[in-house]
Amino acid sequence: MAPLLPTLHDPSPIRKYDRAQLRQLSDEVRACVLDNVSRTGGHLSSNLGTVELTVALHHVFNTPHDRLVWDVGHQTYPHKILTGRRERMPTLRQIGGISGFPQRTESEYDTFGTAHSSTSISAALGMAMAAKQKGEDRHTVAIIGDGALTAGMAFEALNNAGVCDCKLLVILNDNDMSISPPVGALNRYLAQLMSGNFYAAAKNVGKSVLRAAPPLFELAKRFEQHAKGMVVPATLFEQFGFNYVGPIDGHDLESLVPTLENLKHLDGPQFLHVVTKKGQGYKLAEADPVAYHGPGKFDPQVGLVKSTAVAKQTFTQVFSHWLCDTAAHDGRLVGITPAMREGSGLVEFEQRFPDRYYDVGIAEQHAVTFAAGLACEGLKPVVAIYSTFLQRAYDQLIHDVAIQNLPVVFALDRAGLVGADGATHAGAYDIPFLRCIPNMSIACPADERECRQLLTSAYEQSHPVAVRYPRGAGAGVTPNLTLDALPFGKGEVRREGKRIAILAFGTLLYPALTAAESLDATVVNMRWAKPLDVDLLLQVARTHDAIVTLEEGATMGGAGSAVLEALQAANLLKPVLLLGLPDRFIEHGDPAKLLAGIGLDAAGIEKSIADRFGRA
Repeated sequence: MAPLLPTLHDPSPIRKYDRAQLRQLSDEVRACVLDNVSRTGGHLSSNLGTVELTVALHHVFNTPHDRLVWDVGHQTYPHKILTGRRERMPTLRQIGGISGFPQRTESEYDTFGTAHSSTSISAALGMAMAAKQKGEDRHTVAIIGDGALTAGMAFEALNNAGVCDCKLLVILNDNDMSISPPVGALNRYLAQLMSGNFYAAAKNVGKSVLRAAPPLFELAKRFEQHAKGMVVPATLFEQFGFNYVGPIDGHDLESLVPTLENLKHLDGPQFLHVVTKKGQGYKLAEADPVAYHGPGKFDPQVGLVKSTAVAKQTFTQVFSHWLCDTAAHDGRLVGITPAMREGSGLVEFEQRFPDRYYDVGIAEQHAVTFAAGLACEGLKPVVAIYSTFLQRAYDQLIHDVAIQNLPVVFALDRAGLVGADGATHAGAYDIPFLRCIPNMSIACPADERECRQLLTSAYEQSHPVAVRYPRGAGAGVTPNLTLDALPFGKGEVRREGKRIAILAFGTLLYPALTAAESLDATVVNMRWAKPLDVDLLLQVARTHDAIVTLEEGATMGGAGSAVLEALQAANLLKPVLLLGLPDRFIEHGDPAKLLAGIGLDAAGIEKSIADRFGRA
């Protein structure tokens, strides 16, 4: 058969394909995903698992007139390949290239921009009700994973959708895997539903007795699929007002296509439960979907190979070691993650302290209030969370933690730009949104050693403290193995210079030191965005002609703004240049190139200062 994929520039021809062509197309799409991700890096396991589902959706529905809303969106590479972006896949997650997530500005087929979990049902319901209000005949489909379905927002949307009369189909892509293995009662329910004796018996009969008689085997398969919906007639989703169908095999086009066709013609909200396998079709990813969740470049014939080079310790690893060491020293410590065990560095902690480890699922709001409850009872919770995900629990941060002044430590990983994941994952706003909250403190370590020390400083406090640190490694300063702390709210002068003082908050201290050499500028490692070391600030301000603030975060309301406020309060007028992330979303790409592009590398810092204040 001639290849199909090179002839496709949009999904419309797929609607005329027969089953054999759909299977061939699925194989070609899977090969395309594997080839491109191995060259660029990106999300692999999740995309290999949604190939047949994506092909079936574009076969049955009239996209983009019919809306597909992908939850999280890290599984949309097959969707991008089928919607005119196959030739741009080599640019995936690179500067000027296509995003690793759906983006409305990238394609009309990307109907809703996603990247954080559990938003799809809400957005799809809004689209479906808008179509009804405008009198437009269209279908809206939300595709959500079993991990994302654990979040409260998904259930809020289900609760609302169940009483709405609209053309909405929710597809539960049940692959028993989010980024970390999913947890909680809902996941156990799904697992029990799929592992019941009736299902196992039906499958075994089909395999052992009827395989030799194709018509009977097909009849048995259809009976099994029908019976699955009858064994548990009052399912959780039917209680929300949905017509529940499934579970069905999400890799079997013979089941997927007719089921979708039937659901397309039913009235009211529909819920389809499909079961898929992450990494499907690539044995190495099937065997270890976590390792292949977001790999870098690799040889598909060989698979992932551990580097023999001695790598610098990452900030996440520094946090992981500190957490275990502190837990061994203090039995009150508990570690909490909202479904990011691997990403936030809690694997070793879970192994060593399983009774003090809590993965609460994709539920950031719950994670924060749960920590508050633990703190009320005298424990010392440490919430390991990405900066960008803490945004989702802002009310809980204020209402449940800060107002009650509870000693919760927030270890904010991925602060600043994160690179290939782009604007949706950048930790750009934590300093502004935390700084305005009473009782809250914010530490900004400059390197790995300070990260460990400032985590201890935060843990020793009797109020909430956030410690923000970036993805990956820093300057390579080896942490001490002790649990010594740095003084609370105090910075230090790292370089004595003249005329200009650069106040660095975080890891940009090191490019600031480089830039200061040619400028003969003073460099101050501020360490804390709140409380600000006002004594040190005023001392420096009185002995220099100009102040420069430097932070890998939003300048509006950030640490630089805190400096301006302190100078004004002291009635001390000095020229101040604020350097940080501009008032726009920074897209995906190599982090070093992104920082250079906005002038936050050593050369850019030097140029901005020289342009504003001249050279010594």
